[in-house]
Amino acid sequence: MASQSDKLEPLESWQEIRAPYSLSYRVKLLSQLLARRFSERLEPYGLTPFHWIVLCCLWEEDGLSTSSIGEKLKQVGATLTGVLDRMEERDLIFRKRDSRDRRVWRIFLTDAGKELQSVLPQLAVELREEAMYGISHEQQEVFSQFLNLAIANLS
Repeated sequence: MASQSDKLEPLESWQEIRAPYSLSYRVKLLSQLLARRFSERLEPYGLTPFHWIVLCCLWEEDGLSTSSIGEKLKQVGATLTGVLDRMEERDLIFRKRDSRDRRVWRIFLTDAGKELQSVLPQLAVELREEAMYGISHEQQEVFSQFLNLAIANLS
């Protein structure tokens, strides 16, 4: 049974768990700001941050199955399917049935999708540099490790 000393402090001292001071709120705010800025940079190419993420997966390994992309991105199928539909309409990807399992669709980059690899990564680098201005490389590494651990703890 919890003792009186184990109980939470009065509401006034909960500053670190209340928005806008809580870690979760600040991480959400950072995510929104990064997404907004990245969207602005991708807009001239007619892309969204989600398109960028899918392209990154395929630049790393072309011909992934739809389910493999979904697993990597921790995305729901219907959402991913819509994004892939739009990417296919824009001639960035094409789908092909797996030769060993006809139930599986493989996603491949078109030449246009491959060409974006020479342009888009620099946009991401510039945004990262802007966001991390004044933060040492070592601090960035620690921040990244903390984020990975927190994500793993909640996954």
